[in-house]
Amino acid sequence: MESLHQLEIVILLLTVVLALTTIAHKILIPYPILLVIGGLILGIVPGLPTVTLHPDLVFLVFLPPILWAAAYFTSLREFRQNLRPISLLAVGLVLVTTASIAVVARVLMPGIGWAEAIALGAIVSPPDAVSATAIGKRLRIPRRVVTILEGESLVNDATALVLYRAAVGAVVSGSFLIGEAVLGFFFAALAGVAIGIGVALLTRWALCATEDSFTQIAITLLAPYIAWVLGESAHASAVLACVAGGIHLRQHFSGAVSPSARLQARAVWNLLIFVLNGVIFILIGLQLGALREALPSGQFRPVLLAGAAVSLTAIAVRLLWVPLAALIPRWLSAALTKRDPMPPWPNIFLVSWTGMRGIVTLAAALALPVTTVSGAPFPFRTEIILVSFAVILATLVLQGLSLTPLIRLLRLEDDQGLEQEEKLAREHAATAALSRLDQLIGEDWAARDQVEQLRLRYSRRLERYAGSGARNDRSPVESTDAFRRLQHETLMAERLALIGLRNDGTISDDVLHHLEQELDVAAMHQGVGERRANRSER
Repeated sequence: MESLHQLEIVILLLTVVLALTTIAHKILIPYPILLVIGGLILGIVPGLPTVTLHPDLVFLVFLPPILWAAAYFTSLREFRQNLRPISLLAVGLVLVTTASIAVVARVLMPGIGWAEAIALGAIVSPPDAVSATAIGKRLRIPRRVVTILEGESLVNDATALVLYRAAVGAVVSGSFLIGEAVLGFFFAALAGVAIGIGVALLTRWALCATEDSFTQIAITLLAPYIAWVLGESAHASAVLACVAGGIHLRQHFSGAVSPSARLQARAVWNLLIFVLNGVIFILIGLQLGALREALPSGQFRPVLLAGAAVSLTAIAVRLLWVPLAALIPRWLSAALTKRDPMPPWPNIFLVSWTGMRGIVTLAAALALPVTTVSGAPFPFRTEIILVSFAVILATLVLQGLSLTPLIRLLRLEDDQGLEQEEKLAREHAATAALSRLDQLIGEDWAARDQVEQLRLRYSRRLERYAGSGARNDRSPVESTDAFRRLQHETLMAERLALIGLRNDGTISDDVLHHLEQELDVAAMHQGVGERRANRSER
């Protein structure tokens, strides 16, 4: 009966997620914010059961696929181009925020030790990958801003969790070795990346070895969990393992599976990430009831004030750090090299303001040990959890709700870079298809009239791409095996041309994703959706 009761709760949560998401689309509010508010309201409704979120559930069930998917759709070219600002935010800002919050906690929470205060700072310092992706992509934010925010949120968890483990270890054992913590950070980062790339290589091999699309999709779903478990088992950064694995697999996924498998995988992954995001954000809101019950009587107001002060500190430190991180490196490099142009100030302010916390913060807080080695209760555990929850609410709801009017007020410049890259990519792909037809004209199976028919189609398409940019040209074609083979060859030539442009940095992964999906749909329409690239092309 207990399992049936839990199933009813899951069904209720999914129903509420769908309803609130629909409302969020209608009133133009990012759905994670409305889900958190909805969870808060459900948490105070009398008679509803208290839902407790176990940290292992977040770390093992929710986080691996969400991080893997976020990394998969991250442009490696743009990540490399923005490595300096991403590093300054993911490492520098996390360290400064942790130190600042530790000082504030020592002042406002009498009796808290430095180790506990640093643990609190490490818990609330990293903005969340889920929040940045779910909110940032739904608003018209310049592409470089989105890249920096996503890159920061993918990497900063590794820095914060290393600090977190060192501080918690100091509280539990009573000793802290800074040299050990530094070595642990570098080992966790390097080992995590190595594990992620290794899992991606094995995943790629498995995808190439099987022909069944459902098996291939299952392999992609299993990969992030394998990376996470291996990372945890090796005491490496499981976060970086998922991030490195997702980025690496994206670079080779196009040649590993057929167009039909790619389309099916997109649908499955989009649904999975939507459900996971929806459930986790509403669970965040539902935690208020359980957390408030755990706090001793009379302590809620002081802890709430401490939460407000820590939230303001986290926001203020970011507002100060981001402009300095943009200015100082350019001042230092101006005397040595050609000066890097300063980004527009509206973009800098938007990066400064967009620092929403989410599931990693809450999961890390809930994962605090209950007791120390001596058997004594972990000091200030409940207070740290409630302060962390207050920071999540303040940043996610306050900053998240203000993003839409702020973007309108800043009047950000339109980013036409991706549109220009897409036009260039379309022309290049059509030219590659024509070149492939020239190579096939002498093949015995390739009828000249069919080759000329496809040549005419691509020639017309190329003319339109150079002009108005229209996309499709659906002239009637013959449905013979030879003609389908011709279509497969030309579509594959287009795909390889686009991958080549991505690999040499001419176009971003975003443009490749968009155009590759069009090619996959075209392959399905033309009856060649089950065919993969030749093994030599993978």
